[in-house]
Amino acid sequence: MLSLDQLQQTDKKATRDGFGAGLKAAGDQHDNVVMLTADLRGSMKSEDFINTYPDRFIQCGIAEANMMGVSAGLATAGKIPMATTFANFATGRVYDQIRQSIAYSHKNVKICASHAGITLGEDGATHQILEDIGMMRMLPGMTVINPCDYNQTKAAVQAIAEHHGPVYLRFGRPGWPVFIPEDQEFVIGKALHLNQGSDVSIFATGHLVWKAVEAARELEKEGISVDLINIHTIKPLDEEAVIASAKKTGAVVTCEEHNKYGGLGSAIAEVLSKAVPTPQEYVATNDTFGESGKVSDLLEKYGLGTKDVIAAAKRALARK
Repeated sequence: MLSLDQLQQTDKKATRDGFGAGLKAAGDQHDNVVMLTADLRGSMKSEDFINTYPDRFIQCGIAEANMMGVSAGLATAGKIPMATTFANFATGRVYDQIRQSIAYSHKNVKICASHAGITLGEDGATHQILEDIGMMRMLPGMTVINPCDYNQTKAAVQAIAEHHGPVYLRFGRPGWPVFIPEDQEFVIGKALHLNQGSDVSIFATGHLVWKAVEAARELEKEGISVDLINIHTIKPLDEEAVIASAKKTGAVVTCEEHNKYGGLGSAIAEVLSKAVPTPQEYVATNDTFGESGKVSDLLEKYGLGTKDVIAAAKRALARK
């Protein structure tokens, strides 16, 4: 169990850099880990792995659908393929191949997707996929992971290499605060409690965990006690942690860099509606595509900033 005092920014690094570091570590630990990419080796920060293990790297070119099929074949042969590209191309462009060749036959393929969400920034709406978590969590047997910083992403890559079965790992482009301790254990399907509180539960995933940490600090200054939980694994969801927190506080906020439909908020609402009906507020994009812009401007415009988490918490409290 961590606390707000322990969650201090120590650095600023992109979660995709954490992927690159985790890929190299996983390659060191498992000689059957192979990396595939669709013409994005630099963007995936994979040079350390490629330089160390050039015979375990496959450049598929701009042919994402083929990359998924090749990955399924490699998994059949006992390899642990890490198929890498931008999140939009890793899901929307190749959904049929993932469903038919990977999920349906439960292949041990790791779909590693960078540049997810609106923090992709200037590349604009065509690349800023905000539906990918929903798409992937609907696939039977697919594990869906969305880590929050460099350290957690690095640990997540090593964890998925140990896990048998298809995985969707989502991470991002921009430099982002590093605040999770480097030695923090990553357990697939187990939420990470960041602060104990009694007034409102804030469940956050990915980049918005840091926004939730900032919001929790401000709320606690106002005398509002925040139960803060990092949901890095959206599927399988840690239902026990969700239910326990909701029962304790009676008010819930969910925070994600994703459409409000189909993602973390929907997953938690499904649990609450069955086990402990609770007022819930969403910090998410409101059924919209994104646009080109600076990351800070986009987060503010689309309601994904610290002030938006604070406002959602107060709305949830008012509904208790």
